[in-house]
Parts: sequence; structure tokens; C-alpha cells
Amino acid sequence: QVQLVESGGGLVQAGGSLRLSCAASGSIFRVNTMGWYRQAPGKQRELVAAITSGGSTNYADSVKGRFTVSRDNAKNTVYLQMNSLKPEDTAVYYCNLRVVNLEYWGKGTLVTVSS
Repeated sequence: QVQLVESGGGLVQAGGSLRLSCAASGSIFRVNTMGWYRQAPGKQRELVAAITSGGSTNYADSVKGRFTVSRDNAKNTVYLQMNSLKPEDTAVYYCNLRVVNLEYWGKGTLVTVSS
């Protein structure tokens, strides 16, 4: 069984920065994609950023140039550095791990950006 544990959420003022971390444990196939999704109140969950085990990245247009996703394969950990945060970035951020046709989710961490 795979477990994902997020950390690093919190309250920050607009223009500030936060760094999220997600550590995966369990039986993890080394070829996988890890990433971050978010869900704001009343909205659908959306992809924020993802990174493959080979280092290829994908970002939502709304965060390009502000957020950076990275990973440490030895630690099975993915990070999300969030800079120039905006109130519209307020959401619960979920860690995601995809291996072939299997998908795992963390419990989420709340990010609140005040104006």
C-alpha cells in the first residue's frame, strides 16, 4: 500500500511564498509521476503541477512562472515551491502519485493566501 503525507501548508499574505512537501512510502514503482492538485471551495479539483521520475514537468497556465515542482527520487518526495502567491491560489492542495493505471492521493494541506 502506498501512503502520501503532505506538509507545508498554511496562511501567507499575497506576494509571499510557501513550500509544500509530499513524502511517499510503501511499494512504489520507480517509474511514476508525482504532482500536486488543488481544490478551492465550490470548484473542481485541478492539476497544479506534475513531474515524472525522469524529470519532465507540466504546469497549469495559472501558475507558470510562479510555482516550481521538483522531486527527490531517492526520498520518494515531491516539492512545490510557490512564489508570488495570490488570493486565488487559496485551496486545499493534494499530493498525487500515478503508476501506470494506479493512482494515490494524500489527505491534502490547506493553503490560504490573504489579500
